[in-house]
Amino acid sequence: MGLPEAIGQSETFLEFQERLSRVAPINRPVLLIGERGTGKELAASRLHFLSNRWEGPFVALNCSALAPSLIESELFGYEKGAFTGAEHRRVGRFEAANKGTLFLDEIGTIPIEAQEKILRVVEYGTFERVGSSESIEVDARIIAATNADLLAFVREGRFKQDLLDRLSFEVLLLPPLRERKEDILLLANHFAARMAFEMGRNDIPLFSDEAIVSLEDYSWPGNIRELKNLVERAVYRSNSSLIKEIDFDPFGLRNLPESISPPKEASSQRKSFSTEDLLSKPFNEAVDELKILLLKKALKESKYNQKKAARKLGLTYDQFRGVFRKYKL
Repeated sequence: MGLPEAIGQSETFLEFQERLSRVAPINRPVLLIGERGTGKELAASRLHFLSNRWEGPFVALNCSALAPSLIESELFGYEKGAFTGAEHRRVGRFEAANKGTLFLDEIGTIPIEAQEKILRVVEYGTFERVGSSESIEVDARIIAATNADLLAFVREGRFKQDLLDRLSFEVLLLPPLRERKEDILLLANHFAARMAFEMGRNDIPLFSDEAIVSLEDYSWPGNIRELKNLVERAVYRSNSSLIKEIDFDPFGLRNLPESISPPKEASSQRKSFSTEDLLSKPFNEAVDELKILLLKKALKESKYNQKKAARKLGLTYDQFRGVFRKYKL
């Protein structure tokens, strides 16, 4: 298997890739934080293939796809007769990833009991299969990913502070597509050409000026995954190599009557910013809220160009990035 592709030319993207490449050879856990569709598994895969473990296995597990009762047996395996239905011994994901990398996606969904066992593996490199007291040694690098606020989970008692500390040797924040404006057309052209090839077309699809504007002005809540789906659908539907229209509403939700349209998100129903509310809060909390508000306003007015946003706020780019990283988590 070759090195997974990562496509982009924006400063934000290149900065992320530089940080990823720097930590890849270091045999320590890495925590990836990003919105859905930003390519967390692709980033984990690149970390593996750029590391000294590239010849070993890369084992991925989406923790949110499993019931809490199944997590431990999936991670650590089980012995025959360990529970009803365990008719033979099964090797878990940790053993399967020995001498390689174990990618734990959506790690925030793992129950506390399993977190304690994962912490033991990280600290001592040993674990026991479910239904066994025999200690098994394993050498697997852990890369974890989440789109949740793990610090809030720690405060709520839903995530172990010790485990978060151990997983956070390096924390990489995957930039959302709206912060990578320069990459949108590059990615769209890539996905369009690949779709045309898959369909057996000889011509290379091109986007009209109107289509390009619509792509670059869209907020991309589903990030790269959403872009890929929309572009592939546009190529499939187009009768020519020039793509003039992008369908951002495949379910027709924008045209639904008011009575059956989906409810607006709670965030859109929040009351407007109030100075009186701010002054009633503790000092540090009020300062944080004001900084976040100013960041969001500057980014929106700058169409999410971080350098322009920094100038609007009277900050250097490095100062802006420091504040941005602080509140993005």
